[in-house]
Amino acid sequence: MKHHVAKVAARPTCHYHLRCLRQIRRRVGQEVTTRLMLATVICRLDYCNAALAGLPQATVAPIQRVQNSAARLIFKLSSPEHVTPCLLQLRWLPVRWRVQFKLCCIMHSVSHGTCPAYLTNIVEPAGAGRSRSGLRSTSSTDYTLPQLRTKFAERAFSYAGPSAWNGLSDDLHGRPS
Repeated sequence: MKHHVAKVAARPTCHYHLRCLRQIRRRVGQEVTTRLMLATVICRLDYCNAALAGLPQATVAPIQRVQNSAARLIFKLSSPEHVTPCLLQLRWLPVRWRVQFKLCCIMHSVSHGTCPAYLTNIVEPAGAGRSRSGLRSTSSTDYTLPQLRTKFAERAFSYAGPSAWNGLSDDLHGRPS
């Protein structure tokens, strides 16, 4: 996945748009710059980012650096200044949390039956197991985690999706949106 992350964060994609936006930043306001940044750079970081689930932080770091550069450009920060307050003000999650958010959104659609059938077939509700009719887990909104043999397999949606969903509180599971 290092090659994929490098391609996403490479010059022809995100850094090119950052340079172009840096040139027009003086002429447009902060709000317009933010909208342009979302439309040209951040959407590229979010595209299929659920595939980055379970990767080490060092592998995802180039994408996080692009996001930090985008926030610095919007707020006209220099490189030694901290970017975290800007990310909070923009309400942008760090990349590793954006991946978890995307997994939870997909699992929400699985849970509410608004996703394609192939995703529903990949995961299994906790109460759907063999001979579990009298257990409390039959009314649970959690999903079972499959037995895995390798650490690499934890990156599959069949494990990463239910793992992220089960980590949420129960009041979030029942919300319609």
